[in-house]
Amino acid sequence: MNPEAISTFIKQEAKALGFLNCGIAKARYLEEEAPRLEQWLKDGKHGRMSYMENHFDKRLDPRKLVDDTKSIISLSLNYFPENEISSSSYLVSKYAYGDDYHEVIKRKLKLLMNAIREKVGDVNGRAFVDSAPVMDKVWAKESGLGWIGKHTNLLSKKQGSFFFLAELLIDIECAYDAPMQTDHCGTCTQCIDACPTQAIVAPYILDASKCISYLTIELKDEFPKELQHSYSDWIFGCDVCQDVCPWNRFSIATNEFDFKPKLEWFAYTKSDWDNLTQESFEILFKHSPIKRTKFEGLKRNIKWVMSNG
Repeated sequence: MNPEAISTFIKQEAKALGFLNCGIAKARYLEEEAPRLEQWLKDGKHGRMSYMENHFDKRLDPRKLVDDTKSIISLSLNYFPENEISSSSYLVSKYAYGDDYHEVIKRKLKLLMNAIREKVGDVNGRAFVDSAPVMDKVWAKESGLGWIGKHTNLLSKKQGSFFFLAELLIDIECAYDAPMQTDHCGTCTQCIDACPTQAIVAPYILDASKCISYLTIELKDEFPKELQHSYSDWIFGCDVCQDVCPWNRFSIATNEFDFKPKLEWFAYTKSDWDNLTQESFEILFKHSPIKRTKFEGLKRNIKWVMSNG
């Protein structure tokens, strides 16, 4: 098969598997990202995520991560829910309403990789879902899926930003998509203005050490006291910068069954959350992203939000 036919086939299969979009970029060294990443790390904006300091060269050049990589297939998968948690309860990021996206997307990527091998022949590669030093938003932009907004999330004019990103790194040449060149944020600063902890310190620059998603999920220590009254009711993640983004008026509810809200806890009141037990946590969140905090971490988050009331 020629590169054009291969790319067409990959995109058709990705659509059939339920992916929102699929784009393909030529593997290369991301020279323009090097100084930005270096400065971001130097300024400590990654907080306690020390793993971000590792594999600097591999983050910038996927060919060093997976030998013989020639093409980066970027994929997006919609998770926007039909219904949201009641404002009278504690808040959980929309991406955690359903099953763990790592598990859901990895299954789809395996099927896509198998389909490529069956159609093309001897193809080697690896799949990644937010679990390796891959600059997924940059590669999604390179493959034409959207632009990186001022809140540092990838944005699409047609679908907003409530979608996951994943990649297949493969060792064959494809026909490549043109990168997104236009920034459609314009003069809008709603995400910056609305951030409860002022974590978006400048357009396109996120200080993760102040981000509620980082603080409620990644941080294992005590919360910064200077941010004590900025949390609102978020106990796992935060969607504020996406909720206020005008482009998300185009978001539509996902058709992915595994991302549908889990009714067992979706209707929880604050009292239900306050009385959550270890046993209930293990049962309710066995296949949920929320399990990442562990029971102690979630109770810590709840206690902190209660103290700010």
